[in-house]
Amino acid sequence: MTAEAALVIPALVLFAALLVWALMAAAAQIRCVDAARAGARAAARSEPVEVAEAAARAAAPPGARVELERTGDLWRVRVAAKAPGPGGLPVRLGAQAVALAEDSVGPPP
Repeated sequence: MTAEAALVIPALVLFAALLVWALMAAAAQIRCVDAARAGARAAARSEPVEVAEAAARAAAPPGARVELERTGDLWRVRVAAKAPGPGGLPVRLGAQAVALAEDSVGPPP
């Protein structure tokens, strides 16, 4: 009985740690999505680029990289971050949002 407990308890602890890490990574991914959306909304409203970047950085996880790009009538915002937890895990999180610039929308027909 003792040998089984000596094998099972560390496995359960490792499994619990992986579950906690997965929840933290999922929360950080959701923050990346929210940050990309916030930045795209701000850029689409014709806010200055610095304001749109600040809006995205405020919602992004710490240390995230934010990129804004305008292509034609569309603003594209990309947010990328490292997954929380041990540094040896090569997991990258990211999201992208696109919004139509308001200055390109004309009056209704």
